[in-house]
Amino acid sequence: MASKTGLRITWLGHATVLVETAKGTNILIDPFMQNNPKYPKDYELPSTIHYVLLSHGHGDHISDAAPVAKKHGSTVVAIYELSDFIKKQGVEKTIGMNLGGTVKLDDMSVTMVDAKHSSGAQDAAGTHYVGVAVGFIITPDEGPVLYHAGDTCVFGDMRLIGELYKPEIAMLPIGGHFTMDPKEGAMAAKLIGCKTVLPIHWGTFPMLTGTPQELASLVDTSVKVVHWSPGETA
Repeated sequence: MASKTGLRITWLGHATVLVETAKGTNILIDPFMQNNPKYPKDYELPSTIHYVLLSHGHGDHISDAAPVAKKHGSTVVAIYELSDFIKKQGVEKTIGMNLGGTVKLDDMSVTMVDAKHSSGAQDAAGTHYVGVAVGFIITPDEGPVLYHAGDTCVFGDMRLIGELYKPEIAMLPIGGHFTMDPKEGAMAAKLIGCKTVLPIHWGTFPMLTGTPQELASLVDTSVKVVHWSPGETA
């Protein structure tokens, strides 16, 4: 999504989103590329990815975090235990934080907020505890406040997220099975009070059956649901 302030949001399939601020800071959220059947294969990331944000430890959200960070010189931002897990994969620059915390990253502030989901990370040695699942509020110096919910069900404290941070644009998972479906997504949009929903985590695999069309039929008429395809800057 391109705002009047120059902020750009590009969906790269599943929960992977590239946010480019007006001043040129590039933030990649939950990079899942190599094994993502919906990743636009002809899409090239910017040469520099300043920050990589990770919502939780599942492979369909972190599998490309270390390769991207090493190639593009990124700082990985995640809950403390997950940042330590990524650091052990040879990533030099990491920021570990926790729920309720805010960090200033160049021309934006990033706040870690609650999500309701599991979060174990797996590698050849087995499954590891890497903290809990989270969402992110991104507050640019210029442009609308963004909310990336990560993987989550709807929960009542989304109302607090709306009251505290007033995100205008919410990136909400709607595929169902592992996360919210459109019915829960519509309730989440109501609790948050956002103006625009960018649907994520749908259509990647057969069990993720929720669609933007279904979500659009359930939200208040004042809420815009963006109908986009991977690779599009809506």
